[in-house]
Amino acid sequence: MGRGLLKYPNVREMFGVAQKILGYDLLSLCLEGPEEELLKTVHCQPAVFVTSLAAVERLSQENPQAIETCVAAAGFSVGEFAALVFSGSMNFAEALYAVKVRAEAMQKASELLPSGMLSVIGRPQAQYKNACLQAKEHCKSLGIEEPVCSVANYLFPDGRVIAGHQPALDFLQQNSRRLQFTRTKLLPVSGAFHTELMAAATEPLRDVLRQVEIRRPEINVYSNVDGKRYMNESHVRRQLVKQLVSPVKWEQTLHEIYERTQGERFPHTYEVGPGKQLGATLQRCNRKAFMTYAHVKVTAYEEE
Repeated sequence: MGRGLLKYPNVREMFGVAQKILGYDLLSLCLEGPEEELLKTVHCQPAVFVTSLAAVERLSQENPQAIETCVAAAGFSVGEFAALVFSGSMNFAEALYAVKVRAEAMQKASELLPSGMLSVIGRPQAQYKNACLQAKEHCKSLGIEEPVCSVANYLFPDGRVIAGHQPALDFLQQNSRRLQFTRTKLLPVSGAFHTELMAAATEPLRDVLRQVEIRRPEINVYSNVDGKRYMNESHVRRQLVKQLVSPVKWEQTLHEIYERTQGERFPHTYEVGPGKQLGATLQRCNRKAFMTYAHVKVTAYEEE
């Protein structure tokens, strides 16, 4: 990721700053891998953060008006830090340092026990909370004392990511038909992010957020925790910590951002960063809003 962005101003400089802060060459990891290293939480989060803001540089060159007239931003999980930097709420280098601390703390928390995340698409009658309860009961029968299994991401209607102890996710996969799930897929992540299994990561993040300067965002930025916009500095600090152990309410955020009265025009939406998953969720949440969506490419093979 990132190869398509190096010709734009500031991008090499951003990766240079990243190398100083992270202590390793993020650019060569993004360009050359190895992929299994890039997929590790501890590397993946800084990579997504820097690449997303590098994509903003590309958009700024190719369509400066999109940046100048932007009224709102949102980011998914670590992407929220990039949205806050874009909004003027945080400085790039300080936010990247916070992301480094966050990624290391989440990696450490995820190594405490076998856990993971399961992407689920359900039928309209699927009951996700009930499915999680059944999975927790199953874990208890295996001797797991305080099992965790909960919705970690609300993506779109009938699209969820469920996270928790690995045996709970195995149970959900094995019983998917009975639970009215049409598709389940384990995600290539190391832990149960956005659940209480990340509790150990909250203190290091809280500490680092006390040290960095945070200002009130200059445009609306929406929080993953409740889909509402950030009001002030202390609100940003509180919600970013809470986000680690709370589900990402992405579907609710999209409804909040794109609520329009009948006949009112939808704004242009740009997805900056690797992949097109956010566009895919917008398409399923609001087809009309998706009609003015564009993806800012970040990799060389996307350019062809």
